[in-house]
Amino acid sequence: MTFEHKSFDVIIIGGAIMGSAVAWFLSANQGFTGSVLVVERDLTYSTAATALSVSGIRHQYSNAINVKISLYGTDFIRNFQSNLGDDADVPPVSFEERGYMFLSTADKAHILRENQAVQAGCGAATVLMTPGQIAQKFPFYNLDDIELGSFNGSGEGWFDGYGMMQSFQRMARTGGVAYIADEVVGIERQGNQVTGVRLKSGETVGCGVLVNAAGTRAGIVAALAGIDLPIVPRKRNVFVFGCREKLGQPLPLTIDPSGVYCRSEGDIYITGRPPEIDEDADFDDFDVDYAQFEQDIWPVLANRIPAFEAIKMIRGWVGHYDYNVFDQNAIIGAHPEVENFMFANGFSGHGLQQAPAVGRGLAELITYGEYRELDLSELSYDRILANEPFIEKAII
Repeated sequence: MTFEHKSFDVIIIGGAIMGSAVAWFLSANQGFTGSVLVVERDLTYSTAATALSVSGIRHQYSNAINVKISLYGTDFIRNFQSNLGDDADVPPVSFEERGYMFLSTADKAHILRENQAVQAGCGAATVLMTPGQIAQKFPFYNLDDIELGSFNGSGEGWFDGYGMMQSFQRMARTGGVAYIADEVVGIERQGNQVTGVRLKSGETVGCGVLVNAAGTRAGIVAALAGIDLPIVPRKRNVFVFGCREKLGQPLPLTIDPSGVYCRSEGDIYITGRPPEIDEDADFDDFDVDYAQFEQDIWPVLANRIPAFEAIKMIRGWVGHYDYNVFDQNAIIGAHPEVENFMFANGFSGHGLQQAPAVGRGLAELITYGEYRELDLSELSYDRILANEPFIEKAII
């Protein structure tokens, strides 16, 4: 592709949910008057984490900034069409506020109590439930080993994450953002400033700010600028099944103490769990491990929800996390030395729900030099250099 001009004020590497959120928030910010280019290696997004995610949003975290990020996300998703200007080309994102239910045995119940206090302090509607209270509201669970539950049916659930990405893209283009199908193969620096990118097509394009939103390939992109970024791809199997016996009501996204999760999807169900051995994956490895369902997931499901003793596998797929091996939390904002190199990386499975807050935050940082809606500085790259992990207890 030949450009009308050889430089952009902002270049974003990666056009899936995070890159397109940043692009749209920049285009919609009246204080930003610059040019934006999004470079995406695969505009079909067929293997992007955005397309393969189960698209959940929850407020049940242990750290206040993660709670606040998702509270902002809930409000944004609830009002998605109006937030994007009530444009006729922006459909609703089908937000199903069915809630998350964390179940805990006695030895871990204190964690739910501590987390709920943090969540309530941020304004989340999380409530703690005894086994009796859980059974009254959701009579299909086996609660013999459960000491406590944590549930929030207001603002937690799942939505059309891929549709959200498409609308961000569509409206970013309407706002003047350019998208190209290409791949960044080199990053040019002069001292502590990024000055441009080299594309696989042979073009060299200058930039004022470079945003790394490259998902699982974020570590490769950072390395092109001489920056170490602890992001790798990790496989997550997702399985869809049907059940002959009806539960009588939708199943909230339930997190068993074993780590198995499951939720309704209309009349069927979606389930998964982290693998026992969580190894780095090949970028192109999307082979489903059906043995994980048979051996590690189904027995847990059948124990927790007796109706699930008789279920039928429908299909499975694999998505990749852009996994932050340092602390499994997002890395957001400017590099402390290469200040025009921005991170939107390492979401480790939380990217879709965090995209609205992160997109707005980075747009503010680029436009004004500071965060205004939410201070995301706790999630900066500085903690990597200081070897101080950002601790989040509620990781799924």
